[in-house]
Amino acid sequence: MSKRVLIVDDAAFMRMMIKNILEKGGFEVAGEAANGIEAIKLYQELKPDIVTMDITMPEMGGIEAVKAIRMIDPNARIVMCSAMGQQAMVMEAIQAGARDFIVKPFQGDRVLDALNKALK
Repeated sequence: MSKRVLIVDDAAFMRMMIKNILEKGGFEVAGEAANGIEAIKLYQELKPDIVTMDITMPEMGGIEAVKAIRMIDPNARIVMCSAMGQQAMVMEAIQAGARDFIVKPFQGDRVLDALNKALK
């Protein structure tokens, strides 16, 4: 059975890129969110196996969303998506409970490796 993913990114084209990589890699995209508030709501509704979470988003950023989702589900599996130069924020996200991170621009094999590793 394919693993269900919630994709969270404020940029529609980034969500599309991740979606294409994941679907080719055998994942099922359960839903998409454009900010942390939507991510928390959809996480509760969809109960995905894993989440890809952008760090910088309007309304509620990724780090706050990770903390909120981990309060709802301490076992939540979340992989952060960051741009180059966001190392400090990535470390904060890992401390908040993210399992791994992937760097934009995405490399398909790295994205799939990170998600598969986080699901183990």
